[in-house]
Amino acid sequence: AVVSTQSPGTPPIQTLIEWFPERRGLASGLTIMGFGSGALLFGPTAAALLSKFSTLPTYLGAAVTTVTENGRLFAESGGKMVEVVYANAADLAKLSYTGLQEGYYVVGSGNTGAAMTLATIGVGYTCAMLASALAIKKPHPSYKVAGLDAASPAVQTARNVHTDNMFKLPQFYALGTSLVVIASGGLGLIGVAKPLMSEVFGGTLPTVVTAAFASSYILMLSVGNLSGRLAWAAISDKIGRPLTFHIFTFGSIGIYASLPTIIQQVIQNQSVASLGAFCGLSVFAISIFGGVYSILPAYESDLFGPKYVGANHGKMLLFSSTAALLGPATFLSLRSASEKAAITDLLTKVDPASFEAKFGSPVSMAESLIEAKTVTVAKLMEIAPSGTIDPTPFLYDTSFYSIAAAIGIGAVAHSLIRPVDPKWFEKVDGATK
Repeated sequence: AVVSTQSPGTPPIQTLIEWFPERRGLASGLTIMGFGSGALLFGPTAAALLSKFSTLPTYLGAAVTTVTENGRLFAESGGKMVEVVYANAADLAKLSYTGLQEGYYVVGSGNTGAAMTLATIGVGYTCAMLASALAIKKPHPSYKVAGLDAASPAVQTARNVHTDNMFKLPQFYALGTSLVVIASGGLGLIGVAKPLMSEVFGGTLPTVVTAAFASSYILMLSVGNLSGRLAWAAISDKIGRPLTFHIFTFGSIGIYASLPTIIQQVIQNQSVASLGAFCGLSVFAISIFGGVYSILPAYESDLFGPKYVGANHGKMLLFSSTAALLGPATFLSLRSASEKAAITDLLTKVDPASFEAKFGSPVSMAESLIEAKTVTVAKLMEIAPSGTIDPTPFLYDTSFYSIAAAIGIGAVAHSLIRPVDPKWFEKVDGATK
């Protein structure tokens, strides 16, 4: 998946920078913008295909006789015992399906339709990419841009670092570190956007934060991603790539560090305005995420020369692959740790008799019930003493603070970038090229 999503952008970037050497940022931004616009097309298409290919899980009813074995629930269905899970309204609200009722469902039943959806989209993508690859043409060596003295691929007079030397340059690792931390934050936020919106704000503003609102929020993030790739690319041509990257790093620190405070304001004051601030700042953060990818090839061209920008960018995408692994995993891991801590805290507050009556097991069996997803924060809140604060809206706070701290490291790394030592520039006939 990483290879299929990252590699197609490299050849067009090299070609467009050769066509528009005077506007490298915008040229690379137009190419990378395809990833953002692809999300706008993929979302509705995937939703329609999932609806066509998916099947709902088997529903047994709201009142079913169950038995607990090793922390798992079982009920009779079709003359045999099957594992079941109880889904309450809060659990069902996190799903994309409609029409599901609160009650017991057979574990492993139903089909998301994801396999057929991905296969169908894959065939369409293959056809589109083959057609595009056949249409790409490099400029003729005699091609010139108005206002420039040299031919468009002005690589004959540029200073270029050969791609074989990229791993030896500190600038490569400093720029890659900035990419990893900003991309990790953006990918993590995108990955948890829909459940985050429903979990954090759904209980406080249920009439506002509906399933439709959550879907609109995801669309807003996609628009921010798309517009950021184009807008920041154009801005970088005006103010320069180093200053633009400083805005990215230091701006992202402030955004991610402020989101927990804004969440608290929404919960305490039931403030729609604060919810709007959260949405606006997170969309701006995603525009930065898109902007990093859009101007990165141009920044590489500025630092290492345009001749090998395609190959050099391919190496830089190793950091992007790292971010793809770290970002969503970090968000989910930190959220899981926060959820476990919240459940542990709630277990100290609930009445043991109420716990046993609801889950059919004593509190001493809580650990196995937690692993089986039988005990959750939402279900513990149903038996928690009156006045107990629901910790669900704050489960992502640690994730936001951690991303802000990581981007701080990226800001320091980017601040250390200096021009490449001339000894690394490619030499031809004894002269620096």
